Amino acid sequence: MLKVFFKTFGCRSNLYDTQVMISSLKGYSLIEEPLEADIIVINSCTVTNKADREVRSYARKYSLLGKKVIFTGCGVKHLGESLYKQNLAFSVFAHSHKENISNILSTQQRVFLSKESKHKHTDSVILPNIVGRVRAFIKIQEGCNFSCSYCIIPSVRGVARSFTQAHILEQIRILSENGISEVILTGTNIGSYGLDTGTHIAELIAKIHDIAGIKRIRLGSLEPSQIDSVFLQILCLPKLEKHLHIALQHTSPVMLRIMNRKNTFERDLELFAHIAAKGFSLGTDYIVGHYGESEAIFAEALCNLEKLPLTHIHPFIYSPRVGTKSAQNKEQLESVHGGVAKKRLKTIQNIVNQKNKDFRMRIAQQKIPLQILIDGQKQVLFDKLDLESTHQEISHASRHHDTIKDNEMIESCYTGLDQYFNRVFIPHRIMESSHQLSKGDWIETSDYILSNYVNANIVKSFVLK
Repeated sequence: MLKVFFKTFGCRSNLYDTQVMISSLKGYSLIEEPLEADIIVINSCTVTNKADREVRSYARKYSLLGKKVIFTGCGVKHLGESLYKQNLAFSVFAHSHKENISNILSTQQRVFLSKESKHKHTDSVILPNIVGRVRAFIKIQEGCNFSCSYCIIPSVRGVARSFTQAHILEQIRILSENGISEVILTGTNIGSYGLDTGTHIAELIAKIHDIAGIKRIRLGSLEPSQIDSVFLQILCLPKLEKHLHIALQHTSPVMLRIMNRKNTFERDLELFAHIAAKGFSLGTDYIVGHYGESEAIFAEALCNLEKLPLTHIHPFIYSPRVGTKSAQNKEQLESVHGGVAKKRLKTIQNIVNQKNKDFRMRIAQQKIPLQILIDGQKQVLFDKLDLESTHQEISHASRHHDTIKDNEMIESCYTGLDQYFNRVFIPHRIMESSHQLSKGDWIETSDYILSNYVNANIVKSFVLK
């Protein structure tokens, strides 16, 4: 039996798409190491030039090692043909063909299927399980109707179209019966869910909330302009994660207009204050270095950023994409040097890191119970003298053995996410385990320690410090 390895680049939608392909795969052995594979399926991302470079480099590496490389995903439109012609990919197929992956892999002839059927495809497959997982990404819609000047994704994902409620609910019920405790609703633009079918994402979330086996519902990235009064009403649901990721992209009114965004900073500030008052942590996406981002504009943006009750941020440097309005209009606006953009990215990251620390300190002081979903294991380097003062993730303890100081130790830890989307570490060393329950001390960072741990997929612990 031929062995297949899947490599996924990019967003949560791609992670879901990979699960669809795995579920549709028949007659092949799925493995976790690419060097052991006969076939490598690359599910690509094309959101930035860097993403394209990483994907191309990966395809080249394994094709030169003699692996049969199969290329799919968002990169097909811009990279598919060149990889195919250069023999860096044996076969290429677009999103709409992923459920036919077994037939594509089984043919001895090279396949090039780049057409997307006018971007009308939605998946029909129901995933029976997610191997080795307690949480699952659930795609609820595909495509985006926005026209942000910098963004290439609508051209590769198509217009917004919703999966049916029946399909989504059946999928979640089946997964919950097979051990999935948390679902993460994802898509290209999930706030547009239901606009084409006369429903609303809030209605869908309420119905998912009624599924007994699901203990936590997490949402993918939302657009601030799509958060309405109907959506705000469901924030009180106890299973809904107390964290929202709302994509602002910038905090300068001038830059928002240049980017052709639908949101305004004034409403964003009001919206974030309203949601934060309900006890939510808040994350966002942020682009620095876009054409037109002058020193004065960035200074104003920083001032506005400080006003927002953010706890998480995903900042990235603007990457011009061929065919987008921003790339076409670059001569009309001031450009930003790469070194300047890197400094700006670091600046906003530092601001939000401090906001995150302050948020966690408030959680600690208020003794708010945390719900943690165990999702993996890590090896962590701890300070023996002051365990809560420092931690550093390491991949292979043996490789670091010679560099460990006398006051440090390596500890194998469970890892999980609390309801505010902060990662938590728990050492095995002081665990007391039974068939269903585990107890011990939790260590997060210097900001707080957790205890009274009871492990049943979702656990409740109290902050002590």
